[in-house]
Parts: sequence; C-alpha cells; structure tokens
Amino acid sequence: MKRRRIAERGIEGLLVFCGALSILAVLFITLFLFLRGAPLFKKVPLTEFLFSTRWEPTAADPGYGILSFIVGSLLVTGLSLVFAVPVGLSVGVYLAELAQQRFSRAIRTAVELLAGIPSVIYGLFGIAVIAGLNRSAFGGTGYGVLSASIILAIMTLPTIINVTEVSLRAVPRELREGSLALGATQWQTIIRVLVPSARSGIAAGVILGMGRALGETMAVLMVGGNAPIMPKGLNGMVRTLTMNIITDMSYAKDDHLTSLFATGIVLFVFILALNLVVQIALKRSLSGAEGAAGA
Repeated sequence: MKRRRIAERGIEGLLVFCGALSILAVLFITLFLFLRGAPLFKKVPLTEFLFSTRWEPTAADPGYGILSFIVGSLLVTGLSLVFAVPVGLSVGVYLAELAQQRFSRAIRTAVELLAGIPSVIYGLFGIAVIAGLNRSAFGGTGYGVLSASIILAIMTLPTIINVTEVSLRAVPRELREGSLALGATQWQTIIRVLVPSARSGIAAGVILGMGRALGETMAVLMVGGNAPIMPKGLNGMVRTLTMNIITDMSYAKDDHLTSLFATGIVLFVFILALNLVVQIALKRSLSGAEGAAGA
C-alpha cells in the first residue's frame, strides 16, 4: 500500500509539474514578446502603429503602420472559416452519426493525411491549382485573399472535423435514445439535440481552427501575394501579420526588428481576445440553456 501511495503521489506531482511548466512557458513567451516589442511605442504612437497603413520601415522617414496587415489577417481568417466550418461540421456529423464503418474509415484516413501534410506542400498545391483556377475565373495574378482563404480552409478542416466528431460521440446516449423514443427522426435528433449538446466542443474546434488560420505563415505566404497594401477585394493581394514578420525578419534591425516583435504582440492579443470572447459567449449560452431547462 505504501509503494502504491508513493507511486500515486509521484505521478500526481509529475502531472502538476507538467501543468505548471505549460503555464510558465506561456508566461515566458508573453514576457519575451512584450520586452522586445513594447519599446517601439516610445517612438511610435500606438494609434499610428495600429491604424496607419504606411509600412516603410527602411525609409529615411520610416513608417510602422500595420492596419493593412490586421485587415488582411482578419479577412483571410474569417473567409477561411466561412468555407471550412460548414464542411467540417457536416463531415464530423456524418462520421459520428451516419457513416458506415468502411466509409468512415476511409474518410478518417484522408482527414489524418490532411492533418499531416506540411504547410509548404499546401502552398505548392495553392500555386499550382488554386491560384491557377482563380486566375482563370477572375483574372489577375490569382494570388490574393481568395486563394489564401481556400488553402487555409483546407488546412483547418482536420481540426474542425476531428473535434466535431469527438464532441458528438461524447454526448450521452440517453439524449439520443430519448429523442428517438419521442418520435424524432434521426436527422431531427442530430440537428436539435446532438449538435446543441455538443456546441461547446464544436466551438472549441472552431477556435482551434481559427488559431491555426491566424498563425499560419508559409502556405499563405506562397499564395497570398505578400503585398504590403490594403487588400482590394477577394482577388487582391494580401499580407497578414505572420507574413509580415517572416518577410522582414531576415534583414530587420533596430526599430524595424522591434516593430516585428510588436506585430507579434498584436497577433498574440488578437488570439487571446478571440478565445476570451468565445469562452464568455459559451458560458452565457450554457447558463441560458440551464436556466431554460430549470424553468
């Protein structure tokens, strides 16, 4: 018994250490970003940095405005989610509730392969196929917001599909059986019972996909056009926050380098704020549902 208790305490201590290590890693990354990026705001006002579109860090009179990159990041991420969420949710529902075993196995294998493909391969596919199709359909170079959004949508699909399937399978069987026993069809049960019950998990999958889209660099760099200008329409060239960092990092120095770390701060704050907003919305939704059930 003593050995078992010692082993259990040792495992518990190891798990606590791993959890604390994760927290410390986030804190150190946050501290590092702010220490390296915050000094820029002693020379460049925060409002100018966030709301100016003039990015000329190497000019005699340098400009450090990232508004076009912020708009580009939000536009590409939002459009990719518009493409990916309906498809990912539909495939997740199909795998969890409707697919036969042989079909579900084949689809899961394909989804796993999608998750394992390197970003640069997605970028090459975007150059060879997506950009070419956009060029034929809409003219221009084919490199821009739409091409980048389609590639990001494909890249985020595995996350949304897997989390949706797992969330639906985690719904208690009693809810499914009770709905069917009351005369609901399988489709009505899925739409009105299972999906609402699994909405917190599905939302988590969307958040993870959104984080993947916001943080992706290589594939977007290859098909987005990488022009430091405000995006002009879906076929206009775009540069996101991550693209700006990777493009200039190789030759940046002094204030230019500091501005790239400041761009990282903005990206970090965006992801944190989006997570907080979604979590608050989910808590309100769940509390409202519990209140209605209690009434």
